[in-house]
Amino acid sequence: MATQLDPLSISADLLYAVKTEGNADWLQEQLATLERSRLARALTDCDGRLAFWLNCYNAYGQLLIEDDPSLLEGGLLDRWKFYARDRIPISGVWLSLNDIQHGLLRGSKLPWGFGYLPRPIPSAFERRFRLEECDPRIHFALSRGSENCPPIAVYSPATVDDELDIAVEWYLEESAEYDPDRGVATIPPLFRRYRGDFGGKRGIVDFLREYDAIPADATPSLAYESVGPSSGVDLELE
Repeated sequence: MATQLDPLSISADLLYAVKTEGNADWLQEQLATLERSRLARALTDCDGRLAFWLNCYNAYGQLLIEDDPSLLEGGLLDRWKFYARDRIPISGVWLSLNDIQHGLLRGSKLPWGFGYLPRPIPSAFERRFRLEECDPRIHFALSRGSENCPPIAVYSPATVDDELDIAVEWYLEESAEYDPDRGVATIPPLFRRYRGDFGGKRGIVDFLREYDAIPADATPSLAYESVGPSSGVDLELE
């Protein structure tokens, strides 16, 4: 019965229902009315928090797109509204996609500032249920309704670590290139936008080595793919 589901199961079932076009209404109601104590008992470790908030973000991201797809097709203000409005009820509070990504998954960081600036006044709910440190692999697991987004997976605490590794490997295989003759690694702009999450340029290079996007002995310059109507890359040199 629904009343016997724990919060981790509810978030996983909600994302599965969204992916398969099933009935998600009763699961949303379960999340909205979760007792805070039940949520606290479920999210006692890093893997549980990762799985829960990744599932919630990806489920509600898709539900919000289905509710008003024009927001992602509009201008900057419309896109800001899509991510910033508090339209996700969980355990008695209203959250935005930004709250889940930047507050709960990234350990209370601002969406700008290259991953170095903290959110100045996180809520009591955010402080209680956030990850204390940002795992940069989350950036390859969040679906943003755009090209090159990873396949949406349903995460569980028991397997989330391995599943995040798979998400990173898939993304880098699709999006990263290494030119040994020029000594340049061309990578997606999210690495620059959140460079602090990866530990700066050195951390990015170590990350690329770990996932075999560059050879273990390579020390490349980094070129970031440009976004928008123009094409090309922006080269960063040490």
